[in-house]
Amino acid sequence: MTDGSGEAREAMRASIQRLLRPKSVALLGASPTPGSLGGGVLANLERFGYKGELHLVHPTRAEVHGRACLASVDELPQGVDCAVLAIPSPAVMPALEACARRGVGGIIIFSAGFAELGEEGRQRQQQLAQFAKSHSIAVEGPNCLGMINFVEGVPLTFGMADFIRVDRPAIALVSQSGAMATVVRAALHARDLQVSFSISTGNEAVNGVEDFLEAMLADDMTRAVGMVVEQFRSPRRFLELARQARRAGKPIVLLHPGRSRAARESAQTHTGAMMGDYEVMRTAVAAEGVAIVETLEELIDLCELFVRCPSPPRSGAAVLTESGAHKGLVLDYCETIGLALPQPTGATRQALDQVAPGLITAANPLDTTAQALVDPGLYGKCLLPLMADPSYGSLVLAIICSNATMTARKLPPVIDAIRTCARDKPIVFAMLGEDATVPPDLITQLRALDVPFFRSPERALRALAKFTSIGMEAAFVASSPLAQGSRSLDLAPGVVPEYASKRLLAQAGIHVPDGVLVRDLPEALAAAERIGWPVALKAQSSALPHKSDAGAVKLGLRDAASLAQAWAGLHADIARAAPGLDLDGVLVEAMAETGVELIVGARRDRDWGPMVVMGFGGVFAELLQDVRMVRADCSRQRLTQELQRLAGARLLAGFRGSRACDVDAIVESAHKLGKFVIDHPEIAEVEINPLIVHEKGRGATAVDALIVAR
Repeated sequence: MTDGSGEAREAMRASIQRLLRPKSVALLGASPTPGSLGGGVLANLERFGYKGELHLVHPTRAEVHGRACLASVDELPQGVDCAVLAIPSPAVMPALEACARRGVGGIIIFSAGFAELGEEGRQRQQQLAQFAKSHSIAVEGPNCLGMINFVEGVPLTFGMADFIRVDRPAIALVSQSGAMATVVRAALHARDLQVSFSISTGNEAVNGVEDFLEAMLADDMTRAVGMVVEQFRSPRRFLELARQARRAGKPIVLLHPGRSRAARESAQTHTGAMMGDYEVMRTAVAAEGVAIVETLEELIDLCELFVRCPSPPRSGAAVLTESGAHKGLVLDYCETIGLALPQPTGATRQALDQVAPGLITAANPLDTTAQALVDPGLYGKCLLPLMADPSYGSLVLAIICSNATMTARKLPPVIDAIRTCARDKPIVFAMLGEDATVPPDLITQLRALDVPFFRSPERALRALAKFTSIGMEAAFVASSPLAQGSRSLDLAPGVVPEYASKRLLAQAGIHVPDGVLVRDLPEALAAAERIGWPVALKAQSSALPHKSDAGAVKLGLRDAASLAQAWAGLHADIARAAPGLDLDGVLVEAMAETGVELIVGARRDRDWGPMVVMGFGGVFAELLQDVRMVRADCSRQRLTQELQRLAGARLLAGFRGSRACDVDAIVESAHKLGKFVIDHPEIAEVEINPLIVHEKGRGATAVDALIVAR
């Protein structure tokens, strides 16, 4: 909910707090029937020992489970904080109106049958939303599973829940999917992690994930926020809240299902087509420090790492294992997932070589062999130098736990060793043995030391790789909101022809070939003589965004005769491909030097703002999707880093005898293009395709360019 005056927004924030922390609750649809929605809420409230006022409302029952029922909402006392509607959808609107008359602060609506069911349902939901907003009533739902406040013991959900008390800053869950919130909450609790709030937002008729995230940022008992979001309804507000979360030291871990490459808007450029909604969203939120994950496993694992570990590491990991074969597997897997394993050097190498000379050799992963069974003190002797070495950002203990007896012998000295270490970096325990029995008290002891316990080394390493990448990306997180320009180019909406696009890009400092727009053959010959042979001919019209498809480009013309022949062929080809097309003219342009072809483009997304994309031309970009996207105001350092992440990056460094390319010129072109889009909000898309980058020191040339204005 973002519309309305400042006073209305403050009133809504107060209503959300009443919904999340109710001192009084009304339950509409209270029922003694096992499995019913109202019955489930009542059972949870009794199980949690809810200490506030509880009012049951049922039109025909005098009591439920020994509690008296009111016949209607109009019999409620004035000012109940939250009403839970476990009633059929046709009864929701009358109940909402009655709640408004009694001054209810917030409403949780379980009922389905609204916007998810088509136009009629959307109209009902819109009516509900307009009424609730006009009365400053916070609404969670409809079509949701409700919420649980574990801090104060308020379970307003129908799914069975156990009260797990919160005694320290914990993890809050905000999810549009109630099922996913339940799954993640159960997994976190199973790992002895506390959850402060679990909130299911459903259809978000009035209040969405942004409103509840704002409430979590203000909550002293929330340390981190895990989110499952299928659609952001207020993207700009979410970015601002993510910025606030970063400044407050409250990490956000986001799972966003639906990686469709289909864009919401028709894309006039290849760049626009490659900038799918998911990629744009991901780039924008990552720039504000949000941790993006791909799976439920990663969401659970990253939430645990953020709560248990001091901070995301900014360098590679050290791995301690007990098997030479597993050492090889770890090396292979870490190369695949991009987790660096630096080899020990200097004092660390000397210390490790002295642990068990002739048996243990300093390396990463470090194979302790079976010697630790003979001398359990080896664990500590290995841990201390690894933890003290600043080249390691984290430590993974990949210990074989094949049965309870063996595990009970190994883990106590491991735990003792962990206790003696200075804890300035994450330690992760990754057992080899999967479902083999591990004494629960040993797992509890590890977790009490804030050591995450994984039953799979691969899952542990995968989570740590993601966690480390977040730490390393922290240097590139935006320090301020993306600037919004206001300068106007006074462009007509639609495609801007190449010659006009290049003129604008040249003014922005991007190098373009020397060229002249001409109307007839004599002008073309004169222009070619002035520019210098060889030249290219390119027909110019806003109706020809992709000229090559219409035969409207003729290249490598070396003299007057070839130019005259190309002139005639160009007009004949256009007449066949686009009969009656009125050209602005023909661009006579100098042929660019040879080099490596790239695409550098930008798009202003209506929700997430301007982005820049870079990739190699031809099949690399269109077929292989070898592109990188960044926020339009990112630094030259970040642009350079992203270029090196392209799959074809070796082409820029010189490949099979070719000369190294002018990478600085690519970066400068992309940087200026980003500034150009920021400065001019009327630009919807812009693409340089190709940008030919020449050998080092000789720059880059925008050979073709296209701008689309709003």
